[in-house]
Amino acid sequence: METRINRQRQDEASAPHSAPAQAPPRLPPAIWTLGLVSLLMDISSETVHSLLPVFLVSTLGASATYLGWLEGVSEALALMIRAVSGTWSDRLGLRKPLAVAGYGLSALTKPLFALASTAGLVFAARLLDRVGKGVRGAPRDALIADLTHPSLRGAAYGLRQSLDTIGAFLGPLLAMAGMAATGDFRAVFWLASIPAAACVVLLIGFVDEPQRAAATAGAVPATPGDAAAATATNTASAPLGAAFKLVVAVATLFTLARFSEAFLILRAVSLGASAATAPLVMIVMNLAYTASAYPVGRLSDRRGRHGLLAAGALVLVVADLVLAAATSLGTALIGAAIWGLHMGLTQGLLAAMVADAAPAERRGTAFGVYSAATGVALIAASVIAGSLWENVGPAATFYAGAALAALALAGFTLLLKHSRVSPAC
Repeated sequence: METRINRQRQDEASAPHSAPAQAPPRLPPAIWTLGLVSLLMDISSETVHSLLPVFLVSTLGASATYLGWLEGVSEALALMIRAVSGTWSDRLGLRKPLAVAGYGLSALTKPLFALASTAGLVFAARLLDRVGKGVRGAPRDALIADLTHPSLRGAAYGLRQSLDTIGAFLGPLLAMAGMAATGDFRAVFWLASIPAAACVVLLIGFVDEPQRAAATAGAVPATPGDAAAATATNTASAPLGAAFKLVVAVATLFTLARFSEAFLILRAVSLGASAATAPLVMIVMNLAYTASAYPVGRLSDRRGRHGLLAAGALVLVVADLVLAAATSLGTALIGAAIWGLHMGLTQGLLAAMVADAAPAERRGTAFGVYSAATGVALIAASVIAGSLWENVGPAATFYAGAALAALALAGFTLLLKHSRVSPAC
């Protein structure tokens, strides 16, 4: 599969209508802007989400069961929206308007959390926030590929992932600082509205879609990497193809081996961490993720993606084994750091592989399918992990994760072998 995709990328780069035949020396400024947009929205969202469970239970009187329904229904809704938002962008022939709509909707929900006087209003705000996330995800990821030369896609997705993850740990820090300064949930929720609004302004004012190769709906961007595809097919009816299906199969296997990071926090608590110190696990994990995603993406552009992806699976095995055997918070933090390295080795690369494998005019659909498949796999993995945690114990959860990661690596190897010998793949 990698040989075929590399050949496709070479063909795109040498297409007669391509702007420069040589890869640009650096990423387009719009990619940095999209990364900053993700960073700001993640700061806002994580500021709210890190306080929301306590706010619901202690201030509004909601039950833990209610909280579980809130999270389950909202994430399921986001998955359903993700599955179709990319297709909308393909049919419209536009990515940015849907991305703006998604980020804008999420930004508008932040004041609703501050104004909510009942758990039902919080439920509605959370659902709208997840709808916004579902609407923007696939079009934004497709836009990154539209804007980026094929030889820089790994770096582009790695950079966005790194900046997004910076927001993921700055948000809880802002929440802690805000509560320390004000002691008021609602004041912190109002504070979270500022970065959310700023990200929408950035997206509207500083990101432009590339010119289209045709004026009809479903036309694709005339970027250095996609001009040949644009002149060959400019409808949204091209098949996604076997190479893309293989990428989704690989991503689903890997995601089944990676359950929710909430279990990292629970592991720290099981080893004696207090409510005040348990968030350190997520901070350490996100620091490792941030530090690795962009360099790994750049390296994959030069050396290929598959070897690094396999390394990511091995690193996940190690992380799970360390967390399973941990006897102290310090050891759990080491395991969390290794877990973050695994994220940096896999998440940006999988997104780049989707962009490599999917037809340019169906890239939005491809990212929607990819997001939905991996989202469902993550839910299934987390359910399995929770069941093991309750019925067997914390260590069993992580030992099972290590076994699943090893199986995912074996399945990845078999899929690659099959893709090389079978004309269908």
